[in-house]
Amino acid sequence: MNKTVLLTDYELIESFQAGNTRAFDTLIDRYQEKIYNTILFMVKDSYLAEDLIQEIFIKIIDNIKQKKYAEEGKFLPWALRISHNFCIDHFRKVKRTPTIKTSDDQDLFEIIKHSDHPADYKMTRSQTHKNIQSLVDLLPEEQREIIVLRHYANLSFKEIAQMTNCSINTALGRMRYGLINLRKMMNERGMTL
Repeated sequence: MNKTVLLTDYELIESFQAGNTRAFDTLIDRYQEKIYNTILFMVKDSYLAEDLIQEIFIKIIDNIKQKKYAEEGKFLPWALRISHNFCIDHFRKVKRTPTIKTSDDQDLFEIIKHSDHPADYKMTRSQTHKNIQSLVDLLPEEQREIIVLRHYANLSFKEIAQMTNCSINTALGRMRYGLINLRKMMNERGMTL
């Protein structure tokens, strides 16, 4: 029997940092399913989740080797936080087209589509996406996270609340303030809808 299965998470991490690769294998065996399910819950694509979990484990290994793990026995929440942040970063990198509603519940990009000439549409839409993404990046982290999960990952507010460990009302409030801040920044920069 492998003696590493009897060790705590913290002991396994210390053992891995000392060069015992079996210790990390034991951590993976313990938590791979929970981490994978969390990723799948966010990305809703099993193939993408499988790709991302490999990258996430590489990131976890690098952090442990660089002695950035300081959670003292709380490996799973730490690993889930890394997974969550990695998925958020993934959505931002692929720049999925969001559906952002105006105050009168119209799709922002549909308004732009109908107001532009067809030849200019693609260029205008692309630039608008870049402008909005740069503004989203300027939002406070909690607001940015909710907007990315809602509009880029297409998660429901119930899913977002579970993912971010907050109530649905808190998620809704963060979304509301995030959109208010986006509109304010757009007005400050002279961007019109």
